[in-house]
Amino acid sequence: MKVLRRKKIIMFLAYFLLVALTMLNLANYKWTKEPQQCNQPVQGVKKRQLVYVLTTWRSGSSFFGELFNQNPDVFFLYEPMWHIWQKLYPGDAVSLQGAARDMLSSLYRCDFSVFQLYNSPGGKNITSLGLFGAAINKVICSYPFCSSYRKDVVGMVDEKVCRKCPPQSLQMLEEECLKYNTIVIKGVRILDVNVLAPLMEDPSLNLKVIHLVRDPRAVANSRIKSRHGLIRENLQVVRSRDPKLRRVPFVDPNHKMNKKDGSDYHSIGAMEVICEQTSRTLKTALHPPNWFKGKYMTVRYEDLVENPVKMVRNAYRFINLSANHEIEVFAMNMTTGPNASTKPFIVSSRNATQAVSAWRTVLNYQQIRQVEEYCQHAMSLLGYLRVRTAGEAKDLSRPLLTVPKI
Repeated sequence: MKVLRRKKIIMFLAYFLLVALTMLNLANYKWTKEPQQCNQPVQGVKKRQLVYVLTTWRSGSSFFGELFNQNPDVFFLYEPMWHIWQKLYPGDAVSLQGAARDMLSSLYRCDFSVFQLYNSPGGKNITSLGLFGAAINKVICSYPFCSSYRKDVVGMVDEKVCRKCPPQSLQMLEEECLKYNTIVIKGVRILDVNVLAPLMEDPSLNLKVIHLVRDPRAVANSRIKSRHGLIRENLQVVRSRDPKLRRVPFVDPNHKMNKKDGSDYHSIGAMEVICEQTSRTLKTALHPPNWFKGKYMTVRYEDLVENPVKMVRNAYRFINLSANHEIEVFAMNMTTGPNASTKPFIVSSRNATQAVSAWRTVLNYQQIRQVEEYCQHAMSLLGYLRVRTAGEAKDLSRPLLTVPKI
């Protein structure tokens, strides 16, 4: 009996020790995937350049992003934070900034497992084709992911063709990401560059920001034109407004409201939040802290379409890239099309100069006044002149662009 009792005690102690060791292992287990250190020095390989194109909806960012998507030396991602906004809808725009920054932190380290956090419960694993904008991404639509296109050949891809490409795992996309020395992410869901301060300060992330801006009145006009495609986004942005602020009346008191006015209200109302956040970015640019210096540049859409080759060269030089002849020709062709675009979310060759001034003949004076009231500080710093009358707005011979202060 004593021997049996001794065996039971030994078995109990052994079991207790096993449980203790197991708990210790669990405590040390890293439940999140270890980020890939993209900037670890490798002999003979230059330090990886990370770039974020900071902009807002309807600012010409799809075209500007395409100038990087077409570069064979660039790993480009188009609006990855879309997944956050869809999953966390109807969260307001400002409250989602932290989650957007955390996603960028992972993506710049070539860790794409972050996309699974915003997958539907019980849904299939996200593949390369499940990423937002996958069907226009030159990396995903080209070898080795797909045989339809070549990354080193400049030219738009056909979405219908890309959707027929075989879906690849996110792990394969991570492996491809690590092969590139330049990663560019274009997004409209980071509203203020100061949100990116922890990433720009991080010595392991060589991050630079290109801030693409456009006349807020043109942005508002394009938002109204695209109102049906931006319903959710408009609501999320408008929900971030301060309800205590006094605002310019949207319409004359005698005007009878209709459904169109309601959607236009959200389209223009979103400009209040957008311009407020833009002003914060511009204030930082005027008085740059150490983490900001040399890591930020502004590109005005109006300058881009007026002289696309010069602006592409400037942007490329800023991030240590060279613009080849094919990229420059592509930029010229995309801004000198015969007509204005009829499809607001499709990148195509268009008369970009015509698009710059379209708002002046489309928006009514009350709408113009409201946007200018919301955006006067940002407009002043960026060199956009206000109008004093409806006739002044429609007088296309009068320039409304001057030298920016940034």
